[in-house]
Amino acid sequence: MQWLLEFAQSWFSELTSLVSQGSKRVFIGYLLSAAIMAIIWLMWQRKLNFMAAVGWFFRRETWWSRSSKSDYRLMLINQPLMLLLSPLLLSKLVLATSIFYSLSDWVVRPLWSSDISAFWVSVLFTACLFVVDDASRYYLHRLMHRWPALWAFHRVHHTAESLTPFTVFRTHPVEGVLFGLRSALVQGFLIGVFVFLFYDRVTLLSVLGANVFTAALNLLGSNLRHSPVPISYGKTLESWLISPAQHQIHHSQAREHWNKNFGAFIAVWDRLGNTLEYGSNTQDLTYGLRHQKPQEHQLVTLYWQPFKHCWRCLRRNKIEPNSAMSAISETP
Repeated sequence: MQWLLEFAQSWFSELTSLVSQGSKRVFIGYLLSAAIMAIIWLMWQRKLNFMAAVGWFFRRETWWSRSSKSDYRLMLINQPLMLLLSPLLLSKLVLATSIFYSLSDWVVRPLWSSDISAFWVSVLFTACLFVVDDASRYYLHRLMHRWPALWAFHRVHHTAESLTPFTVFRTHPVEGVLFGLRSALVQGFLIGVFVFLFYDRVTLLSVLGANVFTAALNLLGSNLRHSPVPISYGKTLESWLISPAQHQIHHSQAREHWNKNFGAFIAVWDRLGNTLEYGSNTQDLTYGLRHQKPQEHQLVTLYWQPFKHCWRCLRRNKIEPNSAMSAISETP
């Protein structure tokens, strides 16, 4: 009974941390800044008065739709599942320690590393962590669209027919494990390399407990990527940073939008991968999968059906990446 109580306390702590800690995507500060940006944009672009803009942004059919209710349920259930799975996953500190000692045994530390001040080491480490982490997100995200066995799990995210900031939690636990391993590998490797080169001068420049670059972009409205507000940055800036409108295109049912805009923050990877699509302030998109059935929002379907789809792919030997992936409307 004691372990059950402790687990319940850990679960509650994890849930409250989602909105109370700046390292979390839906930190209350980021949500408030996104809401303010959305209301200002609606007043400017749609010519709505303040109350009309607030009413449009917080309309019930967006935040309390069948799709959004599924997002909230998945958020509540996935948290304890990941708590149970996390001890089994690779730890970034274990990997960092292994990298550090391996480099110490086999590589001679360069002399120039001692000439760089602690401040610039921190800037370099923070920037590298942000860029490499973002690049790895793009690559794994793209793989999850190209490999049918992986798409079987990622399609859960694309069954969202209403987008809110909490749609980020609409993921299958298998996808959560894959992205958790990705994060541990990237961060563990970079921490190990930087500590080997610079010892105790390695610190993360942070705001609200998050990487300063991530925190800045979250404060500037990254949560509006999962929202009905199509804020475009214009082509020049969207060649470098993913706008809310661009990520909404990624969720679009329209065939011309399939397999576009895989990036999280940086748009350069989409440019290099020829998957970049520019957004528009006037775009009007339909989200979800084509020919989607109502049961796509039921918990049993969301958790169990991906395993059935994955098994079907493996039995058909669909394990190679498909460059002509029949995009998000179809089952692999």
